[in-house]
Amino acid sequence: MLNIDFLKTTLIISIVLSSITCTLVQKTKGLFKSSEYITIYSLLVNLVTSIIFCMSFTNIDFPNSLWIGLFSFVGADSIYKTLEGKISSYSDIVNSKKITIEEDNIINKEDR
Repeated sequence: MLNIDFLKTTLIISIVLSSITCTLVQKTKGLFKSSEYITIYSLLVNLVTSIIFCMSFTNIDFPNSLWIGLFSFVGADSIYKTLEGKISSYSDIVNSKKITIEEDNIINKEDR
């Protein structure tokens, strides 16, 4: 029999974690040289965050915390798509880093 109360609890925790992990991935995805690994990185961040969160704040066991991580990964993707255009894409982050580095180089050359 399906445990509806536990499913509700799992989805509520997933919603909270989705907002946290979406922000974390958004802030750190500029560290990658290529955008091809961001999805895998996001999944790993969601799984690790869900395990740590469940161990710290709930009595949910390890296998169920993996489900929460999977649900939060799917939810974070939905949040990202909802905010599309309002948050920076990977290419925007990389381009802004390049511009900043080029501006720093120009300033350094002028100081010499």
